[in-house]
Amino acid sequence: MSTETDTKVQAEVRENFGKGFARRLRAAGKIPAVIYGHGTSPVHVALPGHQVALLVRRANAVLELDLDGKEQLTLVKDVQKDPVHQIIEHIDLLVVKKGEKIQVDVPVVVVGEPFAGTIANLDAQTVALEVEATHIPEHIEVDVEGLEDGTHITAADLKLPKGATLVADAELLVVAVSVPAATLAAEDEIAEADAEVAAEQSEEAEEAKEEESE
Repeated sequence: MSTETDTKVQAEVRENFGKGFARRLRAAGKIPAVIYGHGTSPVHVALPGHQVALLVRRANAVLELDLDGKEQLTLVKDVQKDPVHQIIEHIDLLVVKKGEKIQVDVPVVVVGEPFAGTIANLDAQTVALEVEATHIPEHIEVDVEGLEDGTHITAADLKLPKGATLVADAELLVVAVSVPAATLAAEDEIAEADAEVAAEQSEEAEEAKEEESE
């Protein structure tokens, strides 16, 4: 039985094309896909829908296709979904080789809690890396524990997994720690209110002095 961690997928070469045939494939629980790259002619295939739908939840999923008894390693490059029902309509697969280095956009995940009263803003959802096709990290973690207002974390600051090389601009802003605008606005309102109270108290004190002098 296939599982979400089982990347070996039985692919069927398909000779028929068109929207009508693609609809029939999806109705049968299969996903139309095309394999391309490394100078080869595109190969149109049908993939098992449930298993592949689970696998492509992960960014940059690598599928080990069994194609007429031959193993073909592929990287999921694009997943086209119905905008309303979110059903997978088509998948583009790129041929890759074991040991080959490729460029991918890896998701960034924030962990930890910044200094009290601040928030960590994720400015870059992904960061471009060069990695081995069979060793693509699921995500890159950014630890913001205890970081204070004004702290900036750039791509150059990221801790990359072994064998990965940064492709993105080293100065790319990934995370910025700041005080929420609502908090600043509230603090400004409190400061204004305090200033008004102080001014009123000062005026009352002046008036009291004038009355005493009279």
